[in-house]
This record gives sequence, structure tokens and C-alpha cells, in this order.
Amino acid sequence: METGRTLVVLVRDNPGVLTRVAGLFRRRNYNIESLVVGHSETPGVSRMTVVVAGGAPEVDQVAKQLRKLIEVLEVRDVSEGSPLLREMALIRVAADGAQRTEVTELAKLFGAKVIDVSHGSITLEMTGSEMKVDSLVRLVSKFRVIEMVRSGRIAMARDTQERDNTVALSA
Repeated sequence: METGRTLVVLVRDNPGVLTRVAGLFRRRNYNIESLVVGHSETPGVSRMTVVVAGGAPEVDQVAKQLRKLIEVLEVRDVSEGSPLLREMALIRVAADGAQRTEVTELAKLFGAKVIDVSHGSITLEMTGSEMKVDSLVRLVSKFRVIEMVRSGRIAMARDTQERDNTVALSA
């Protein structure tokens, strides 16, 4: 099961906005489990997916504080219902010869792709739930994970999911 509550925050794409959002968490002593920032479908607006440790009351307080920041356009807690949650990982595993075949077979079982093969390693690309990525990492760890990078959780409410937790501010 996924941990933490997931907030989707739309912000104006201005210099320093990430620093102000992170500073709010620091000042309020809230722990960020993961933070992913990227472009949204709207030019000039970035989308942050923030996974916050804590229950609904604590996260509601975080959302209220975020809404006070001038750059924040919308805050939505998508933790309820059945949001679409994914994480991406790149995993470089030490493998050669027969090990390469075994790692490739594990990758196929998890829907991961082999994106690079070198003399002593194989690199996998995996997209899925945090639990699924964790499972693949555990299984390939017996071959020695040389390097790994994970995106952190990204989230989107399902189209039919209620949007009661949305507060939009005028752009």
C-alpha cells in the first residue's frame, strides 16, 4: 500500500516558487516523502505532486497553508478514492552472461524495459506502483544494484473521481 497523503499543487511557473513551497514545509515541520515537479498542460503553470507524511487533519492544514502562497493556483488532495499513482525508476544492475538473461526475464515479469546493456551491467526502466517498483528492486538486488534513480510518486485523480477537495484560485 502507498504511504502518505498525495497533494496535487498547480503553481505559477515563477523563479523561486519551489523554494517557497519547500520553505513552508520546513517552517511547519512537515515531512515531504516525495516531491515531483514538472510542466502541466497549461503554459506557465507547473504541477507539483507532493506526498506528505501524516493523516488527513495534518494534510488539510498543509493544504490550507499552501493555498495562502500567492503562486499557488490550486491544491487538491487526491488520496481518497482510487487515484492513478505511478513511479518511474531506472535501475542499473551488475550482470553478465547468464545473469543478464535472468535479469531480463525478471524485467519482463514486471513489465520493465531493458534500456541499456554494457559489458558488466544491464539498465532497466520500470514504471508502476511504488510497491511494484520496490518488488522489482528487491528481486534484482541479488545481482547487486549499481545505481538507481526513482522519480517519486506522480498522481492524477481519475476522471470520475469527486473533486470536493479542489480549491482553485483565479490565475
